[in-house]
Amino acid sequence: MPDLLIELLSEEIPARMQPRARDDLRRLVTDGLVEAGLTYAHAAAFSTPRRLALAVEGLADRSPTLREERKGPRADAPAQAIEGFLRATGVPREALIERDTGRGAVLFALVERPGRPAAEIVAEVLARTIRDFPWPKSMRWGAGSLRWVRPLRGILCLLTDGAGAEVVPLALDGIAASGTTEGHRFMAPGRFAVTGFEDYAARLRRAHVILDPAEREAKILHEARSLAFAAGLELVEDPALLTEVAGLVEWPVVLMGEIGADYLALPAEVLRTSMREHQKFFSVRNPRSGRIERFVTVANRETADHGATILAGNARVLAARLSDARFFWESDLHTVRTVGLEGMAEGLRAVTFHNRLGSQWERVQRIEALAREIAPLVGAPPDLTAEAARVCKADLQSRMVGEFPELQGIMGRYYAAAAGLPEPVAAACEDHYRPLGPADRVPAEPVSIAVALADRIDTLAGFWAIGEKPTGSKDPFALRRAALGAIRLILDNGLRLRLAARPGPFRTAGDLVGPRESDQGPSHASETDLLAFLHDRLKVHLREEGIRHDVIDAVLAMPGSDDLTLVVKRARALAAFLATDDGENLVQGFRRANNILTQAEERDGVEYSFGADPRFAEDPAEHALFAALDAAEAAIAPAMQAEDFAAAMAAMAALRAPIDAFFEAVQVNAPNEAVRRNRLNLLHRIRALCLSVADLAKLEG
Repeated sequence: MPDLLIELLSEEIPARMQPRARDDLRRLVTDGLVEAGLTYAHAAAFSTPRRLALAVEGLADRSPTLREERKGPRADAPAQAIEGFLRATGVPREALIERDTGRGAVLFALVERPGRPAAEIVAEVLARTIRDFPWPKSMRWGAGSLRWVRPLRGILCLLTDGAGAEVVPLALDGIAASGTTEGHRFMAPGRFAVTGFEDYAARLRRAHVILDPAEREAKILHEARSLAFAAGLELVEDPALLTEVAGLVEWPVVLMGEIGADYLALPAEVLRTSMREHQKFFSVRNPRSGRIERFVTVANRETADHGATILAGNARVLAARLSDARFFWESDLHTVRTVGLEGMAEGLRAVTFHNRLGSQWERVQRIEALAREIAPLVGAPPDLTAEAARVCKADLQSRMVGEFPELQGIMGRYYAAAAGLPEPVAAACEDHYRPLGPADRVPAEPVSIAVALADRIDTLAGFWAIGEKPTGSKDPFALRRAALGAIRLILDNGLRLRLAARPGPFRTAGDLVGPRESDQGPSHASETDLLAFLHDRLKVHLREEGIRHDVIDAVLAMPGSDDLTLVVKRARALAAFLATDDGENLVQGFRRANNILTQAEERDGVEYSFGADPRFAEDPAEHALFAALDAAEAAIAPAMQAEDFAAAMAAMAALRAPIDAFFEAVQVNAPNEAVRRNRLNLLHRIRALCLSVADLAKLEG
C-alpha cells in the first residue's frame, strides 16, 4: 500500500487561519478518497506560515471493482424504454437478465465498474480540494481563476511505495504537481526533491523548517522559559499568543530583550497588552516585585550577530509604542486627580449604550439603583456598593481603554486606587466584569458581587423589555453569556435571591428600564420568559455536573424556582436519589399510582383528593402503606422546610417497599365502590406526597 504526501506551498498564511486549514485539508482529502473507494490507515496534517502538508499512510493502490444489479423495465416494455435502460447501464441487449418477479418478466443488468488507480483518484480529489478550499478569505492573482489565501506557488504530490516515489499528475492554473519543495525562504533558498514523508520532514529540518506546529510551540516555550530563568525572572505564559507566534515562523529563534527604564512604572497589564497586541512579544516578570521588566520575541531566522540587530530594532519600535501607552496613562491619571473618577464617568452621557435603552451614563444610573437593592441580600454596604456602581464604567472614557478595550475594568481598578477610593470600590471596578468565561474566576467580595449582578440583570431585563432576545444561534448582545455569568455569581457564592419576587432584582430592573415603545413597561409575561431563559442556561451549566435536564425540570415545577441556589440544591439531591435503586423503583411506583389515578379521575369526572380513611383498608399491605405515608409525611414536611432535601429523599425512599407491596397485594379498582374510592384517595396521597418533593411526572424514561 502506498503512502501519500501532499504539500501546498504559498505565500504567508495568516497564523489564525492555520489550525482550521490543517483540519480542512485532512478532512476534504480523506473524505474524498474514501468516497472514491480508497481506504487508508492514518492521516496527519501540518502547517507552517508558507505551507500546508498532509501525510496519508497505508493508502489502497486502487479502488475496488464494483458490481451491482440494476432493475430495468418489463421484458415486454416498449423498445424505447429498453434502449434507454441499455444506454444508462452500458450493457448490451444480449447481456440483460430476464427474471420473473411475480408480476411479469423484468429485465436486470449486471453492471461492473472497474476500479481506478490511486494516482488518478488522488489527482481528482486534490484538484477539487484546492479549488473548493473553505478559506475565510481568499484571493486571485495573475491571470488565473484559482483562489487561495495567498498566491499558491507549488504543489507537491507523491505516492510512495516499495518501488519508489511517483509524482501524481496534476496541474492547476499552470501550477504542475512535482516531487520538489523549498526550505526556509532566507536560510535555505532553492528547491530540492523528496521521496516520502520521512525524507520530506528531515530535509525540511535541514533546510531550517520545523514542519510540526506543536514542535515549534514546544521549542519556543522551552527556550523562552530558559532565557527567563537564566536572568532570575519568569515567563508570563500565554498559550494563545504561543500558538499565534508558532504560526508566524518556520524556524523559531527565541530572543530576550530589555524594556526601557522609563516604562517600567507602567501597570503590568498595560505592558503585557501593548507588547502582546502590537509586537507579539511575551512578557517576562520579576517574581519578587511582580513588575514586567523584559520581553521575549521570536525571530524567523538566525543571524550572524545572534539577534542583536533584531533586538535593537524591536526595542526601538517597542519604545515608541510604550511611549504612547505612558502618555495615555499619565493623561488619565491627571483627569482622575483633577475631576475624580465620577467626573471621568460624566463623559458616558454622550456614549450610546443602545438607542432604546439610553446612554452608558443612564445605564450606570440603573446599575447603581439595582446594586443598592441587591447589596443587603449579599451582605454588602448599600452606600459603598452604590459608589462602586457609579464609577464602575468610568474607565470606558479613559484614553488607555480607548486604545486597549481589553483593559476595561483593570484600568478602572488602577484609576479608582489613584483617586483614593476604598479598596472594595476599586476591586468592584475590575471584578464586576467577571466571570469573563467558563474558566474565569467569580467575584467573592460582597460589593463586587452586587455590582456584577446588577450589571448582568440590567442587561438581561433591558433587552428583554425591548424585545431583543437571542434567536437560534444569533445572540448579538451576548445575553446567553450574561445569563450564565449571573448564574455563576449566584451559585458560586451561595446567594439566596428571589429573582422574580416582589420586590426582586428582575422586577426592580424592569422598572428601572422604563416603558417600552410599544406598551407601559415590562410585562409579567416578559419577566416569566426571562426567568425561563435563565432556567435554560442553568440546565446547560448543570449538564457538566451530569444532572439531566428533566431532573431540573422536576424541581423547577416546585415553588421558589426563581431562587437558583434552592433549585440547584433540590436538583442535586434528586439526582443523587435517582441514582439509587430505591429512587428508580419509587419513581416507577409513583408513575403507576399517578397513571391509575389520572385514568380514574378522567373516567369518573371527579378528583380523588378527599382523604383516604384507614378504616376502609382490607389488606395488611394497605394498612402498612397508610402507616408508611403517615411516617413519611411527618418526616418530609419539616425536612423540606429546613431545605434538608437529602433527608426528604430518604423519607420518600422508605415508601418504595410499602408501595410495591400494596400494588402486589390489592386491586385498586375493587368491585366494592367504597373500597375503590378509598384506594384511589390513597393513591392521591402517594402522588401529593411525592409532588411535594419534586414533580416526578416530568422525569423521562
